Parts: sequence; structure tokens; C-alpha cells
Amino acid sequence: MTHRIRWSFVLAVLVVAAGLAAARESAPSDGAARLAPFKRDLRQALEAGLAEGPVEAVGACQLRAPAIAADRSQEGVRVGRSSHRLRNPANAPPEWVAPILDAYGEETADRAPRTVTLAADRMGYVEPILVQPLCLTCHGAALAPEVAARIETLYPQDRAVGYQAGELRGVFWIEFPAPK
Repeated sequence: MTHRIRWSFVLAVLVVAAGLAAARESAPSDGAARLAPFKRDLRQALEAGLAEGPVEAVGACQLRAPAIAADRSQEGVRVGRSSHRLRNPANAPPEWVAPILDAYGEETADRAPRTVTLAADRMGYVEPILVQPLCLTCHGAALAPEVAARIETLYPQDRAVGYQAGELRGVFWIEFPAPK
């Protein structure tokens, strides 16, 4: 009888451990799902700005992106974007994001989204931002003079130009309460 109780206990511990592992494995999709509205809102703001022209898109991005991050950073969730070559110094990576950003920059073959445990009750999720052809309008090597002038006015310390399509532009990141 004692052995049955011990084995039942061991089996119960293994089942709980497997459940926790499954929860951790599902965290990337949880992080991706939580990050999706932020990315969608940023894209919509950028597309609305681009509809007015590339110079207006720079201004729209400068004003709307921080507001969108603030709107989406509520109820225990923090969201943002960062880069190894910042346009806006306010987008410096959080401490836990910096090593992932560095790893993405160093290991071009492994840029899969990553989930990390930040604390017993907090998770973080990061996914890379790769330069798309449309991004080159404001982040490429050859900018239109009026776009370059607007960027210089809004971001005098800009380092986010000179990219080519497919390069790592930065990361989207989110911190959120760990799944129960």
C-alpha cells in the first residue's frame, strides 16, 4: 500500500511537471497572440501615414508608435520594440531583451521567436523584425531628400538607416503574466 501511495505521488508530480512544461511550450503562441494587436496597430498607423506620403509617415510613426505601445501596455503587460541601431533612444531594449537582440544579430540562421521566464509569475516573448521592401522608404540606404530631412529633424541621433531588405531591423517584445 505504501508503494502504491509513493508511486501515485510520483505519478502526480510527473503529470504536474508535464503540464507545466506544456504550459511553457505553449507560451510562444501565447506571447505571439498577445503581441499581435500591437503589431497590427503599428502597421495600421504606418499605412495611414504612408497614405499621406513618406514624409508624413515618419511623423505619424514618431507620434503614434509610442502611444500605441502605451495603450497596449496595461494590466500587467508591457510591450515595445527595439533595435541594435535605434532611431528613437526611448526604444532602448529592456535588460532581458538585449541579449536576445544580440543573439539575433550574431546568429542569422536562428531568428525564431523566443519565450523566456522573467520571474516566477512573468514571461517575456521576443520576435525579430526583418526589413521588408516597404521599410526601405525610411530605413534604406538611399532615402528621398525630404524623408532624410524629416528624420534628421525628428531624430538627430538616428542610426536606423542603411538597411537592405531581409536584414534584422530589431525586435518586437512583450512582457506578460505567466499562464496559470
